[in-house]
Parts: sequence; C-alpha cells; structure tokens
Amino acid sequence: MIELDNVHKSFGANRVIRGITTHVSKGEVVCIIGPSGSGKSTILRCINGLEGYDSGSIRFEGIPVNRTAKSITAVRTQVSMVFQRFNLFPHRTALENVIEGPIFVKREPRADAQAHGRLLLERVGLADKVGAHPHELSGGQQQRVAIARALAMRPKAILFDEPTSALDPELVGDVLAVMRSLADEGMTMVVVTHEIGFAREVADRVLFLDGGVIAEEGPAAEILTDPRNPRTQDFLRRVLKPL
Repeated sequence: MIELDNVHKSFGANRVIRGITTHVSKGEVVCIIGPSGSGKSTILRCINGLEGYDSGSIRFEGIPVNRTAKSITAVRTQVSMVFQRFNLFPHRTALENVIEGPIFVKREPRADAQAHGRLLLERVGLADKVGAHPHELSGGQQQRVAIARALAMRPKAILFDEPTSALDPELVGDVLAVMRSLADEGMTMVVVTHEIGFAREVADRVLFLDGGVIAEEGPAAEILTDPRNPRTQDFLRRVLKPL
C-alpha cells in the first residue's frame, strides 16, 4: 500500500533521512522506533505530503506522493494522520472537529457527517463529550477526538506520530486501547512510538531508525526481544524499564 524507495530529506545541512527504503502492506501495523532526531516523524510527514523530500520516491497504492495539490489531496483523503499535539480547533466542539474534513474536503452532507461523527465519538468512548470544546477535555480525551477525526475521513491507512507522548501516564491506556481495536479490525497503521509494550503487542513489523537510516527491521517479536544491531540493543536497554 505504501512504498518508500531510497528517500532522502534534508533541512539545510542537516540530513534527516538518508536513503530510506521500505513498504507497508494493506492491513499491516508497522511501528517506527528510535532516538529523537532519527527521522521518524519526518518519514510520516513525507508520506502524508506535509513535507517534501529531496530524492527517491514515495507511492501510495502505486500513485506518486509529491507536493502537487493533486497529489496531496489524493493522499490526504485516503491517509489520515494523528499528531502528537492533537491539533484540534479550540473554538469548535468535539463533533465539529470530527466532521470538518468530511464536510469540507470530501463534501459529505452535513447530516451524514454528523451522524457518522457521533458514532465515531461513541466508538472512542466519548459519546457524552460531543458538545465539549477541547479545553474542557483531558489530553487523552482530546487525542481520542483526534483519532475519531482521522477515522471520519474513512481512510485506508492512518499515520500516528507519537500519539501518547504528550499525555500524562494515566491517560495513555485509553488511547492505546483505541489503537489496538483499530489494529484488530485490520486498519493499516504506521506508528511512531516509544511505547515498546504496545509495539510488541500490536505491530507486525518494527523499524528501528538511527541517524536517518533503518538500522534494523523485522517482525516485532524478533526486533524487540532479540535485536541483532548493537544500536537497537542499546536503545531498548535505555527505554525499557527494569521489571
């Protein structure tokens, strides 16, 4: 479904992505882990057209992803993204945030979008927060609204950029539970995360990025339990808390 072939991306003299080649199959959950600054979030932003890339190619279902308006519209109607900082409209209710994309991007009738939006908010456990504004919600609730908003576009894939890193620890579980249910239903997902337990439980494959390259990749159980690369071993040793 998603193909990256020798993708490079620099910000000035800073080479953030250095020849990434990988793919994501339909229904697959791929978790991307690695130290800060290794290029994890930049990969997602390039897939979704939020950032351009310098060379190589990215394709979604065989269609090139680039910075043209036609390409960006085509990708974003089929690939949703959930951000670290929620990015909700502060002056709009939970329901209004959810239905924004379907109404203004996909031109859905407002009544249909509202009905679907209510179902999605119920699905993420927020049926009683339809009329609440973001400042009236906890961080975990805001992130679940953001997931409902992503689902409202009826996407074929969802990109998650460290969706729990801005949350208090006690709020992380509710968000991960929603993501687990999506994985169980076969949603194609690419997840940048430091939640190693979640990656071990849900991911089909794990990519370990270091210095803008894929240092190691493979089945989640293999990479997270018995990594071969010394950098992967060191990273996991640092992020995993002792029992």
